[in-house]
Amino acid sequence: MKLLLDTHIWLWSLQDPGRLGQRIQRELKNSENELWLSPISTWEALTLNAKGRIRLHGNLSEWVGRATAPFHEAPLTHEIALAARQLPLLHPDPADRFLAATAQVLDLTLVTADASLLGLGEIATLGNR
Repeated sequence: MKLLLDTHIWLWSLQDPGRLGQRIQRELKNSENELWLSPISTWEALTLNAKGRIRLHGNLSEWVGRATAPFHEAPLTHEIALAARQLPLLHPDPADRFLAATAQVLDLTLVTADASLLGLGEIATLGNR
């Protein structure tokens, strides 16, 4: 499987893996799966850190390098931007729109605990249970 991690799943995997369900933990450790991360998640994590909602330790450039190293970097393209705008989501969070659109355009499975993103129909999702 090609798995795109939602920002909170990525952060939990780094800082609080006990919040991940057993299936998600298995899938993240499965070497046959490709793990993907969007730069939107990096931006979101840095924003949360700047607002004091999470704590990223040490030099931020070094943290980003270490935290993103195991992942394929999902591109942010014009096609993804268009898809994000066209998604039939009531969810107001633009980061979630970009993540869902990235999964849709690149044919990735979005790993999330966000109920508003699960079961979107044309977007494959894997819920944290």
